[in-house]
Amino acid sequence: METVVRKHQAIFRVLDSMEAPYGGWFLKLRFEAGDAPTIRELRSAKLSVSSPDGATSFEVEVQGFPLFGGHPSDDRLHRTGRVDIHVKLRKGNGGVIGPKWKVSGPLQ
Repeated sequence: METVVRKHQAIFRVLDSMEAPYGGWFLKLRFEAGDAPTIRELRSAKLSVSSPDGATSFEVEVQGFPLFGGHPSDDRLHRTGRVDIHVKLRKGNGGVIGPKWKVSGPLQ
């Protein structure tokens, strides 16, 4: 099986966010544009997060997938355009992630 290298980033919008109990954030995302990644590509991916006005941006790393939104699968992502992820801030930068923020990636 050939490995497909994706050069286009996917763009997601944050529908909801909540602070995770042991650090990081749980994000409910809706796919908006670009090349939709697979769940395998999202696992441990580095993503760029930016505020709605573009003034604040930082990088996060995907830690996993919370199950309260349903089992993550490629079919669910492509059918509904939604995925729930648990992210942790990279290098201690960043701050609060809120609704309507833009998430793009995976970063190389």
